[in-house]
Amino acid sequence: MTAPSILSTAEHVAFVPIGDKEKALAFYRDLLGLTLVEDQSPFALLFDLNGTPFRATFAGELTPQKFTILGWRVPDIAAAVDGLRAAGVVFNQYAFLGDTPNGIWTAPGGTQIAWFNDPFGNVLSLQQDPT
Repeated sequence: MTAPSILSTAEHVAFVPIGDKEKALAFYRDLLGLTLVEDQSPFALLFDLNGTPFRATFAGELTPQKFTILGWRVPDIAAAVDGLRAAGVVFNQYAFLGDTPNGIWTAPGGTQIAWFNDPFGNVLSLQQDPT
């Protein structure tokens, strides 16, 4: 079996850099509702991301990227945005995308996307695929 075929069937692990344990717990566990699996490591917090291990890795001084590093596919993006907004999440507006009602942009292929940041400036997203 070649390396590419091994990786095509291997389980994956998601990562996001963080700078502070308490802020990460307050956001990912308490606000987003992810299940905390482990917080005993000095290197990362481990969450369950619907069956995928998700490591919030302590990165020390952090310069977040300007692009999405983690996203969720949701069945009803408007409801997800409303629920997260009610919990205190602020959704990003990007002038180059034009008017995005409720913070939701519709891509040319019909996918709807909304972006928000974690406390460290990492860009996260929600997406609803066209039906």
